[in-house]
This record gives sequence, C-alpha cells and structure tokens, in this order.
Amino acid sequence: MRARTGQNLRSSTRRDGRRRRAVSAAAAMAVGVMTLGVLAPPAASDSAAPAAAAAGPDAVQRALNTLVRDDGMPAALASVKDRNGRARTYTAGVGDLTTGSKVPRDGQVRIGSNTKAFTAVVVLQLVGEGKIDLAAFVDTYLPGLVRGEGIDGNRITVRHLLQHTSGLPDYGVHLDDDEIRNRYFEPRELLDLALDHPADAEPGKTWGYSNTNYVLAGLIVQKVTGRPLAEEMDRRIIQRIGLRHTYFPAPGEMTVREPHPRGYHRSPEDGPLRDFTEMDPSAGWAAGQLISTNSDLNRFFTALLAGRLLPAAQLAEMRTTVPVGTSGLRYGLGLTSRTLSCGGVYWGHGGDIAGYETRGGVTDDGRAANVAVTSIPTDEAAVRHVSEAVDTALCG
Repeated sequence: MRARTGQNLRSSTRRDGRRRRAVSAAAAMAVGVMTLGVLAPPAASDSAAPAAAAAGPDAVQRALNTLVRDDGMPAALASVKDRNGRARTYTAGVGDLTTGSKVPRDGQVRIGSNTKAFTAVVVLQLVGEGKIDLAAFVDTYLPGLVRGEGIDGNRITVRHLLQHTSGLPDYGVHLDDDEIRNRYFEPRELLDLALDHPADAEPGKTWGYSNTNYVLAGLIVQKVTGRPLAEEMDRRIIQRIGLRHTYFPAPGEMTVREPHPRGYHRSPEDGPLRDFTEMDPSAGWAAGQLISTNSDLNRFFTALLAGRLLPAAQLAEMRTTVPVGTSGLRYGLGLTSRTLSCGGVYWGHGGDIAGYETRGGVTDDGRAANVAVTSIPTDEAAVRHVSEAVDTALCG
C-alpha cells in the first residue's frame, strides 16, 4: 500500500534499494509454485453479450487477456457499470495455477489500500457528527502517543493523516513478506515500528504515502467511538449500502470466505510465483485489511460520490486534492483522482497486497470500473496495462 508517484498507489516498499511488498500482509512459504512459462491461456468471459461474443472479445476482455498473456498475471477480473447502470463482469486466466480451475466471476480478492477510502469515510462521518475535527492535532485524541525523532502528535493534524502530508515514516518499509505471513500484528505494534524511525518530512510540507497515517486514523476512530474499527466500518458503510461480499477479516482469519481466485506473489521480484492466498492481513489493518469484489468496490465508490455516505461538506473535503508527482494523479482524503484518456477524471483509490492488485473508480457521470489481478505487477509494462484496462473500461 505504498504510493508509486506518477503511476499507482502501490503496496510495495523500498528497503536497501530493493522494492518490498509487505504492508497489508505479506507471505511465507507457498504452494502451487508456477513459472510464467506455464501459465494457462486466458479464459474468455462468459458474461459478455452473445452478439459481442460472436464478434470477438470486446475491448475490456482484450485488456484482461493482455494482462494474462503478455504480463503473466495468473488471472484478471473486471466489473464495469455504464452510466445507465448496466453492469458486466469479465475474467481471464485461471483461478488456480495448480488445478487450472476457472476464475470465479466477480470473485473475492484482498483489496489492500482501497481500505484507506473506507477508513477515511468513517473518519469523515465522525467529522460530520462533530466528534472529530480535521484541523485538530493527533494529540487531541491520542495524547502523548505519537512521539519520535522529528515526530510530535501536537503538530500533526487529522487532515495530515488522511491526505498523507504528516511526514510520518511508513512502517511497511520495515516488514518483510516472509516474516509476517503468519504473524498477527496489533495496530500499536505497527505504530511503534514506524516511530522507531525519524520523520520523513515536516507536517504539512509535502505529500508522502505512509500506511502509518491510516493506522493512526483507525486508532482515533476507536478512541472516539469506543468500538472496534471493523465494527464501525461494517455498520457505517458495509451494511448501510449493502456490500454483500465485503468484510474486514477477524483476528487470525487467514482464508477468503467466498469463491475467489488464488493470489500469487514474487518475493524476491525475480523469483517464481508462489501461492500467497492464505495469510494474516493484520499488518494492513486500517490501511489495507479488507476483502471485497470488483462489483462491491464499484457500489462503494458510486455511493460515496453520489453523497450516500457523507454529507456534502465532508465529501467536498474528501475531494479536495493535492498533486502526486507530475502524472495528473491527485490525492484527497483517502480518495484519488486520475485523468482519463477520453477526458475528465475518475475517483477511487486502488490497492496492492501480496497476491492481489486492484485498480478502478467512478466518474462524476456514474460510470464505474474495477480491475483486479492475482499478482502484483513487477514491471512497468504490466503496471501500465492494469491502468489502461481501467481506462478502457471507463472510456469504452
């Protein structure tokens, strides 16, 4: 769940000059090891209309096929909703490299940093209720907790946390995939890991993606409400808008509950694909623990942008963005905007976790698309192709 400025918000981290993928959960020894040379060919979607099937795969299906055929993704999935509300789902590849089983249509995946958008919504709901102030310092809610070299909770505001302008170091840099697959982390452990390191910048001076920000945001939610973050997220968002396939895994829950494609990971990046489907996701917590589907993510971001989750004032705050690099990507309060080739922008977030990557969002006129792949892309071409698949889905 780390940012990659100019391209994507990613969960990879850098340590000793090498990119690590660790934040919302990592992994250890895995089964079903396969190499790119023996990946199964893409599976055509069975959700396209018969006329489209007769004429060959449409643009979205072709984009998913490219991710499998050219970029070595074991599977790719997409859910697309047009401005009239018509939804279509797509799949390519195989759901299990060992058995060759089909990809479950709209299967559940770990959605990584998309969780940040959910956490931000809960915080902003509490802002609307007068229980949290965006301009208040972290020490207002968590007195004395945030201290370190160049770090002072009396100088970091709630807004800084949600917009990644706090200057706090990212704990994910110091986690290794193979170290934490089976380990349960308390949120305070993640925070302590970050606070062992100096600040990256002065609060409010620059944008810098850090999962530590959202761990603190989750701790503030729990302090203010007196309830677990997962419970507040479920009550305030998941149940409220009917996300039937979205949930916050319980402590110790390492499996995925509903039909899902298996997730694969390369660690190190030039190593073979390994099965990372089962893992303890607690290292992500408020920054990356959720499991969902592409269609549920479409429903969530559509409801959010339509004003069904936040009052107008708080939604406007969420959509107030700062630039990230020079690519046109901008970051609000747990929400990003990205330019489209057909004009305008789309709003969403995106997320990586060992085994899965998700990208997508919604436009102001009601189009929605989310794409998931079952391995985090490790080269620039694959990263670009995932983004292009979203653009194709929203501009087609």
